[in-house]
Amino acid sequence: MSRIGRLAIVVPDTVNIIDNVSSVTVTGKFGTLDLDIPPFIEFVKKEGRININLKEPCPKNANALRGLYRTLLFNLVIGVSEQFETTLLLKGVGYRAIIQENEIVLSLGFSHPVKLEIPKTINAEVIQNTTIILKSCDKELLGLFAAKVRSWREPEPYKGKGILYKNEIIQRKAGKSGK
Repeated sequence: MSRIGRLAIVVPDTVNIIDNVSSVTVTGKFGTLDLDIPPFIEFVKKEGRININLKEPCPKNANALRGLYRTLLFNLVIGVSEQFETTLLLKGVGYRAIIQENEIVLSLGFSHPVKLEIPKTINAEVIQNTTIILKSCDKELLGLFAAKVRSWREPEPYKGKGILYKNEIIQRKAGKSGK
């Protein structure tokens, strides 16, 4: 990660970055996000680019953390300017999804429907009852919510049923061999 930290971040004109003492606020077309930063990392703005530098004294793993915070800031810039998108597919007989108010209601073969509250920063859309499209400016929250939805029925290797990500490939297993 230490080499990633050296790369500059190109900031679009529509994105505004405010550097506070212990945090960074990124504002754009799709929202506002905050990032807490350690005291040994500083952001230097120059001509539509941001570089991440280290202040002295810094810990041994400072170069790795420099790369981490560069990537986190880059994700914030991309999120507020373009948004992130995740698609979930429901595969299985009777597996359905519906959006009611601010909840996703999943019918996954249980005796009851599964209701999950959609966070405020995430936009959810259901297509043909079997495809869920999630969009958000916060990549971390989007991934956590998609994993929470998927955890109700993870894909199983024998029939391939379950909730899976759009381009996910399930390694299939052979069933029992009969005599």
